[in-house]
Amino acid sequence: MLDKFKNNDNALMVFFTIMVLAGPIILAPFGAGYPDLLQRFAIFGLFAIGFNILFGLTGYLSVGHAAFLGVGSYAAVWMFKLLTMNVIPALLLATVVSGVFALLIGYISLRRSGIYFSILTLAFAQMSYNLAYSVLTPITNGETGLQLSLDDPRILDAANSSGSLPSTNLFGLSMNSTAKMELLGMTLQFNVGFYFCALVLILGFYLALRIFRSPFGLMLRAVKTNQTRMSYTGLNSRPYTLAAFVISGMYAGVAGGLMAITDPLAGAERMQWTASGEVVLMTILGGVGTLLGPVLGAGFIKYFENIFSKINDNVLHAWFGFLPDGLEDAVVSVLHFFVGKEAV
Repeated sequence: MLDKFKNNDNALMVFFTIMVLAGPIILAPFGAGYPDLLQRFAIFGLFAIGFNILFGLTGYLSVGHAAFLGVGSYAAVWMFKLLTMNVIPALLLATVVSGVFALLIGYISLRRSGIYFSILTLAFAQMSYNLAYSVLTPITNGETGLQLSLDDPRILDAANSSGSLPSTNLFGLSMNSTAKMELLGMTLQFNVGFYFCALVLILGFYLALRIFRSPFGLMLRAVKTNQTRMSYTGLNSRPYTLAAFVISGMYAGVAGGLMAITDPLAGAERMQWTASGEVVLMTILGGVGTLLGPVLGAGFIKYFENIFSKINDNVLHAWFGFLPDGLEDAVVSVLHFFVGKEAV
């Protein structure tokens, strides 16, 4: 069946769309059908799809893609603060700003290849993180993070007299709205924010599919196969790799914008190297250069991250209570670093 989907783009697109839109129903039996986790599946799936366009097609490994994720979040929150709580302008600004930022970083980083390219992208990402954390505090609000406040102008929105922070919306439809339905003893939750993220994910998947099948995608594969031989034919590969880098950065910026849409907060921690490493793992786990693989890898990592975060030292002690006290404490102390922590 999978081979049939691989050879039929229309069938693959229909299959992907149905699976994404039915996510709340399919994942409910596994305890993953609630809005927050579903939104993370969609957002990081989109992030991984974009990263795969660069890494999967060209072979260029960026270890600093979280910089574009953070820039997209900051741009979206600033749009919420200054213009409107409508999600469309915020998403558009996040896309444009991250694209320009990716163009600047890509233009410099792509002067090198291989490990040197990876080191350059990591350096730019860490520089962006440090700037957001300290130097650019008037723009990013430093370690506290950029947040909404009651006195934000929001010049296109009506005056807020409720005394509480407004929520993000799509032409009046709140992203926090959730419809619940009981089915076979399970509570199914259909959240507006998730379905907005899901539609963007489906659009991002379709664009990636078209890129993979296009002559442009074929040129990117040629870069990955043998860039030296390609240059011998008289073709300049740099415009193609730069375009792939910018497109990939824009995907990351859209993902960052969606993070701000579902939770109107932007912090420097989204630009850390750990976030960049996470998307690398998602893509490798799902399958580099495949279409569905990065989305599956993102879902797998986020699902088990959610499970492990619910395990703490008390749970570990209960699990390994049959061991002698000294051995039990040793096992728990080792596993302590891989699970959640008790609330203080």
